[in-house]
Amino acid sequence: MHRPVMLQEVLAWLQPRAGGIYLDGTTGAGGHSLAILEASGPDGRIVALDRDATAVATARQALRPYGDRAVVVQATYGDAPYVVRETTERNLDGALLDLGVSSLQLDTPARGFSFLANGPLDMRMDVRDSVTAADLVNRLPEKELARILEEHGEERYARRITKGIVRRRAQSPVLTTLALVEVIREAVPPVYLHGRLHFATRTFQALRIAVNHELESLEPALRQIAALLRPGGRLVVLAFHSLEDRIVKHTFRALAQGPAAGFTVLTKRPITPSAEECVENPRARSAKLRVLAAREAAA
Repeated sequence: MHRPVMLQEVLAWLQPRAGGIYLDGTTGAGGHSLAILEASGPDGRIVALDRDATAVATARQALRPYGDRAVVVQATYGDAPYVVRETTERNLDGALLDLGVSSLQLDTPARGFSFLANGPLDMRMDVRDSVTAADLVNRLPEKELARILEEHGEERYARRITKGIVRRRAQSPVLTTLALVEVIREAVPPVYLHGRLHFATRTFQALRIAVNHELESLEPALRQIAALLRPGGRLVVLAFHSLEDRIVKHTFRALAQGPAAGFTVLTKRPITPSAEECVENPRARSAKLRVLAAREAAA
């Protein structure tokens, strides 16, 4: 099983306990869900969601030993209110969202998420969706494609990369991950090829976000999940790039504003992984953890 990011920090802030009911809105391979079940024994329960059918199958296998303490459903975290109401009779003691792409997806070249291995330019988290990254790359007008790279990827060379894509697709469609990497390599300045981030990182991030509509669904989902918490319940969110983290920060702040607000932000600044974890698990390096708590009723 892949290594869950910031596992000890997640458990410390979520505070799983016996008899509690928890939501893992992005279960992936089930690593965080498994730890929450362990920490909430003997009778804590978890509702685990993922939009990726492969992740759902993997998580079900991992959580099978816990029997009816674990319910795993193929759904997005935006479906949480419906799924939680269908599977439990009371509000949540805690919820976790581990945003972004999972190790399962990155490590499977056929899914098209990784710029390090060749595969179809897909990037769909739910393969039932109709639009792939190849569709965006080969069909969108140049101006719209540049906007996606600028806004979703914060890519400084978005326009150069987009012009390169448009030139290449006029000759033949860009259909694979490494074909896109080659277009990016030819479009950006040589100095950009040797930075801290791989030169294709931001373009791939932008396309993935656009394909899966990740940013537009995040704020409403955060509000809906927060509303499912019992008094004292906590919502823990792991974000992996600044756009996601900004939405989490602003949504949490809005929910906690005013004397009558029903929530408190417990992390005034985001919690980041330890240096040791970043060495052992490089995918944790950009993680930022924020926590919101539902206020207890006044005595």
